[in-house]
Amino acid sequence: MSTFQAPKGTYDLIPPRSAKFLAVREAISAPLKNSGYGYIETPGFENVELFARGVGESTDIVSKEMYAFETKGGTKLALRPEGTASVLRAALEANLHKAGNLPVKLWYSGSYYRYERPQAGRYRHFSQVGAEAIGAEDPALDAELIILADQAYRTLGLREFRILLNSLGDKECRPVYRDALQGFLRELDLDEDTRRRIEINPLRVLDDKRADVQKQLVGAPMLRDYLCDACKAYHEEVRQLLTAAGVAFEDDEKLVRGLDYYTRTTFEFVHDGLGSQSAVGGGGRYDGLSEMIGGPELPSVGWALGVDRTVLALEAEGIELELPASTSVFAVPLGEEARRVLFGVVTELRREGIATDFAFGGRGLKGAMKSANRSGARYTIVAGERDLAEGVVQIKNMESGEQSAVALGLVVEELRGRLSS
Repeated sequence: MSTFQAPKGTYDLIPPRSAKFLAVREAISAPLKNSGYGYIETPGFENVELFARGVGESTDIVSKEMYAFETKGGTKLALRPEGTASVLRAALEANLHKAGNLPVKLWYSGSYYRYERPQAGRYRHFSQVGAEAIGAEDPALDAELIILADQAYRTLGLREFRILLNSLGDKECRPVYRDALQGFLRELDLDEDTRRRIEINPLRVLDDKRADVQKQLVGAPMLRDYLCDACKAYHEEVRQLLTAAGVAFEDDEKLVRGLDYYTRTTFEFVHDGLGSQSAVGGGGRYDGLSEMIGGPELPSVGWALGVDRTVLALEAEGIELELPASTSVFAVPLGEEARRVLFGVVTELRREGIATDFAFGGRGLKGAMKSANRSGARYTIVAGERDLAEGVVQIKNMESGEQSAVALGLVVEELRGRLSS
């Protein structure tokens, strides 16, 4: 037993389960790669102020969940709790928006960190794949991103997820709604923290999951009744584009999500098989975020999908992904001369793109064949002194048990043919 364990609320990805996570990341990113999104990677930590300004001082993420620390030089940094602010910061710093090709379309994959109470589906270290389209205000762009996420989930085989959709208005109509909502909320029996939130970002109170709060919210003014004509038309266009694409969604007038930067379109992917942590991903439009962090006006939209929760959703639906075998061929040498010769064959097979492993450690035939079985290889190459003297190796079909001698010089060609059939 090791002296050390993974920190509370974190996990290690180890084979064979790690292959499932890699497959999920690939499935989510595949539609993005085919739609003009380029890969971006940002540091695991950023200036604290980036998240305070962008994500919002009133959010639980910034006020309670962020891992913040001070460097020896006195700089205040934080482990990234989400991806959008970092990606937008990087795009602005590199002047991608000045290249003349808007929107700037980017996708990313990585680990994020929040200090939360660990439970199934909620970790202090988690993995996401995200996408951002920066610098264009177009309902077709909002619809595109929702459609690509839907496509990714359906490619994985998921069927029991729902898409929730709402509009949060813009800088013209939301202040009027904000005033009406604040007036309603100030009359409720709420705790001090929630009352403080009313003054900073009252929409976040609508997102409160506590039953006693939700009970008091019955009759609260709804944003749909305050949307300006431009926001109504924008939202209706998103809805029509999704409907035309055959993507089902549910209108959810209480959907606000947990980040302060959202405007207009906001959406969430939920899976009812995950219990209380039902959100597997979500996103929305954030037209003012660039200005919040010191950049120019750049209307943008994006999403992030949780890899961890997507894996849990797959398991909840009993979906087994068809994962490629990590090993196709396993080489078992019997004796030192065979060891040198077969190691050369293994190297040649790998250069040809054939997944091949080797019986390391000088084990006997029985132990080596057990390793070959465990590897999942379709074929095993076995060679001893007599085989080498005759210039052959034995190729064994691990499924049928059939074994045949093949000339040493033809092993790669023979295996390539068998594996392709």
